[in-house]
Amino acid sequence: MTAVPLPGYCGGTLDRVDHIRNDQEALARTFADPLARVLMLDGLDPVHDEARLTRAPLEPGAALEDHVLLGLDAGQAVFARLATDLPHGGAYSPTAWTAASVLSPDQLALYGTARSLVDWHARHRFCAVCGGATHVVKAGWSRRCGDCDAEHFPRVDPVTIMLAEYKGRVLIGRQPRFPPRRYSALAGFVEPGETVEQAVERELFEEAGVRVHNVRYVMSQPWPFPSTLMIACMAQAQDDRITLDTNELEDAIWVSADDVRAALAGRDDARFLMPPVMAVAHHLFLHWLQEQDGAS
Repeated sequence: MTAVPLPGYCGGTLDRVDHIRNDQEALARTFADPLARVLMLDGLDPVHDEARLTRAPLEPGAALEDHVLLGLDAGQAVFARLATDLPHGGAYSPTAWTAASVLSPDQLALYGTARSLVDWHARHRFCAVCGGATHVVKAGWSRRCGDCDAEHFPRVDPVTIMLAEYKGRVLIGRQPRFPPRRYSALAGFVEPGETVEQAVERELFEEAGVRVHNVRYVMSQPWPFPSTLMIACMAQAQDDRITLDTNELEDAIWVSADDVRAALAGRDDARFLMPPVMAVAHHLFLHWLQEQDGAS
């Protein structure tokens, strides 16, 4: 059986070397190593040669505080250069999407790490506590305020993405921005004070009016647009009545296992178009089909 690729940005093999981040002498030696490389970016977009990202030697006179240490890749230190004149990391990037289809899984994960960190630094040059200027510390994995000494860390925003199941069917929806006929699992940000399970229950009720229970974690996916963690779950619905929030969704429908198989096969008569393989929603559909096959 053909192996199913990982969701995009999930193939990381980088050694993140926390012990070097917090050791100024070791960090200085790592930055001065002639084998150290900087990952080339075009703004926030990847620069690559087919399946591998482009790396270059550090420029003469380069300053450590202008870089973030991504980690060690097969023993080689890999940095990313920080910048300020950048588009917002959440903006749609055709170049990044195209690269995702050709980069190897480990390279795509490395790019995702660099993109999220470089974007975070560009947007956090001033302290959220007092407004003072911040500077890079801990090899780029933190910023410290020069006025009030507050320390700020790169944030990751948790997002639940889920399929509600009812009597052998799952609930899918589409947003107006989706390509024609594209449907996917429903999704939404986890709010302060919520568990993942509560966020799944709330989002499904808010967007589709569906009450669920028995929420089960399936897998996760880092998503660097700008820096979210997609938390994929399954849940059992109490019934199949839909009350659509048209501010969030254009449509929502229940589909059977055969409908999902037709979409996966790309058949012309499929009820919907499947999310791409790089999306964790695609793998959530595969997981549900495996559950169906195991129960039959």
